[in-house]
Formats: sequence, C-alpha cells, structure tokens
Amino acid sequence: MAAAERRVAIVTGGARGIGRGCAHAIARQGVDVVLVDLLEDKLPGTKAEIEAMGVNCETFVADVADHRRAKEIAQATLSRFGRIDILVNNAGKAQPKGILELTEDEWDRTLAVNLKSCFNYAQAVAPAMLERQWGRIVSMSSVNAHSGGVTAAVSRFAYAAAKAGIIGMTRALAKELGPHVAVNCICPGLIKTEVEGNAVIREREAELIKGVALRRVGTPVDVGNLVAFLATTEPCFITGRDFIIDGFQYNI
Repeated sequence: MAAAERRVAIVTGGARGIGRGCAHAIARQGVDVVLVDLLEDKLPGTKAEIEAMGVNCETFVADVADHRRAKEIAQATLSRFGRIDILVNNAGKAQPKGILELTEDEWDRTLAVNLKSCFNYAQAVAPAMLERQWGRIVSMSSVNAHSGGVTAAVSRFAYAAAKAGIIGMTRALAKELGPHVAVNCICPGLIKTEVEGNAVIREREAELIKGVALRRVGTPVDVGNLVAFLATTEPCFITGRDFIIDGFQYNI
C-alpha cells in the first residue's frame, strides 16, 4: 500500500511495554505509527523496530497530561501524514498508595496521566476523524477499574478511580462520535513488561498465576493483538465497550 493510502495511528506511551506491543501490532497491519512518550531514550529503538516492518514512524517526546502539547502533536501528525485514523490512549502511571497515604498532588498526577491524557488526545484527534468520517479510539483501562485495585500490581485507590473513568469516557465518546468513530477500551490484568511498576508481577509470577485460569501472566503481544483488532477490523460493529483481557484472573 502506498504511504499516502496507509492509515495513521497515534500511540501514547508507545516507547515500551504495552504501548510498544500495541504499536508493533498496528504496524503489522500496514499502519503508519506516531509514538508519544516521555522516555526520549527509548523512542529511537521502538521507531527502528516499526520502520523495519515497512511503515513510517514518527516520534514525539511529551507529557501526555499536557493538553496543549496533545494539540500540537495532532497538528504535526496532520502536517506530516495528512490524516489521523487511529488513537491508542495507552500512557499510564501506577499508584500504590491508599486513600490514607495518598497526597493531593499524587492524586492529581495519577488522574492527569491516566485519565486526563485520554481526554487530551481524544479531543485533539476527533476533528480529523470526523472530517474523514472514519476513526478508531482505543484506550487502556484496567481490571483495577472493576476490582477497585490490585495490590499485587501496585495499583490501588487513585489508579482504580482513573481507570474506571476511562470506561465512562469510552461510553460517552462512543455516543458522541458515532457513527463514524468507534471507541472502545481494554482492561488488562496481570501483564509482564519491563516497566518498573511491574516488578512485583515479575518477582511473584509463580504465585500470582495460581489465580489465573490460563496459568500465565499476559504479555504486550496479547494486549496489542486485541488493540489491533479493534483499531483496524472492518466492518466494525463494536463500540462503547470495555474488554477484560486477563486470562480469567479470578483471584484478585
């Protein structure tokens, strides 16, 4: 497919972990990818991996909580590619503290990175999607939104609240942006990545999988495959939904 005909995806938090897995999965579908991340040192490696798949990749260093920066990146993407078709709101931040230990600043930052970021980028890309009358938005919620927090995954009160907000936002956006833009979210369970916040999962994997029906933790590939399905499959008759991907994690 010629570059001008390829669809274009923005993936936040795309330099490593689940975001990198999502970017890889989408690129394998022949989609050009724009990576947004604070980890400037990790972006070049992921960019090279994606370009090796035969698609284009651009990178932006940004704090996803910055509303103005989201608008700038959307405009830069339109200037470079002429279109924005897919948004993957993946960037997130774990928060292990409960309500009695959590400070106001920690609460604000957790919601800003996990929830406000989804608003920032959805608002930034929606006009381009509506103009073309085609779009897909997939946001990363969590099983924590349903459970109220999984201590083993160092994610509790504020994180659970932010991820639950993503489910509500997804349903509202699906109504507001339909029929041309499909909006869904994913609720991963125990996913093993290199991200520092997942150290507990790596250290206690043998113990944790006893409460998972498939007897393993998930990987970024597992999540990426579902994201790619929701972002690229046509015709699409799925919107406003949250999908739990946890191998049936029944002991949380």
